[in-house]
Amino acid sequence: MFRVHDPAVDPGAPGSPVLTAGSLISASREQLIVACAQEHIGVQLTVEEWDDAPPPFSDGYEDEAKCVLYLRGKLSVDMGTAGRAVDSVRLSGGVGDYGARVYTRNRAAAVQRYEELFQLHTDPLGDEFQQARKRLEGLEQYLLQIWRES
Repeated sequence: MFRVHDPAVDPGAPGSPVLTAGSLISASREQLIVACAQEHIGVQLTVEEWDDAPPPFSDGYEDEAKCVLYLRGKLSVDMGTAGRAVDSVRLSGGVGDYGARVYTRNRAAAVQRYEELFQLHTDPLGDEFQQARKRLEGLEQYLLQIWRES
């Protein structure tokens, strides 16, 4: 799981969004939580800021979710106990409401391939297993598109 929010917002503050089983995202006024399909392999996240709402597309992405966030001109991506992936990036749109669209790719494939590692390698602490696990890094992909709402 990772959170997208304004750097001034405390991700654990009361009123923060909570993920429900089976949901891709959960959002409150100031933050968005994205649920990854697994928690053992690093995911790839691409963040795009657009001047206007981008046209919807698939381009191999399997799922989509939308919300609106209030941001104070900056954006952070928090990975919980692993820390912040993006500490504070300035948005060209400034302060205000932002449309947000999240696309996903390879969620099921990442889970399946990780489970297959346990069938192929008997020792999850062994070098072969760890090398195979590292090759799966970034297989699960997310695209976050944000734009200033008018």
